[in-house]
Amino acid sequence: MNDFDFLTGTWAVANRRLTTLFAGSTDWDEFPATSVARPVFGGAANVDEITFPTRGFSGFTLRLFDVQREEWSLYWASSRTGTLFPPVVGRFAGGRGEFYGDDTHEGMPIRARFIWSEITPVSARWEQAFSADGEKTWETNWVMELTKT
Repeated sequence: MNDFDFLTGTWAVANRRLTTLFAGSTDWDEFPATSVARPVFGGAANVDEITFPTRGFSGFTLRLFDVQREEWSLYWASSRTGTLFPPVVGRFAGGRGEFYGDDTHEGMPIRARFIWSEITPVSARWEQAFSADGEKTWETNWVMELTKT
């Protein structure tokens, strides 16, 4: 239940985001961010706010641990819309967290996948990928490299 304890604190975040999705693009946009995370419910929940100073928006993540199912639900909201995106759900195994959920991209149904990996006391990696073909293929479209400050 304390899987996200590593995230507590302030982080400098290097972002790489694919500029065009589902088009075979290899053009990545790179930009900085700062994230501040804290535990809630003694580690059974976690929240963070991330600020993208060169993009003019911020994001908020709520992570909740379901004690009975022993899995996490991750919810993301952007200040651009003020709405919660559908959750991705999963768990950690072997120091790696994988989380999956249903969403849409420009009206098209997709599967979303978040992966937390390369976790150390001072760094971590998060990546987002989408699948438009029922998880046969995945397109990674956003990578964050986090460094604790």
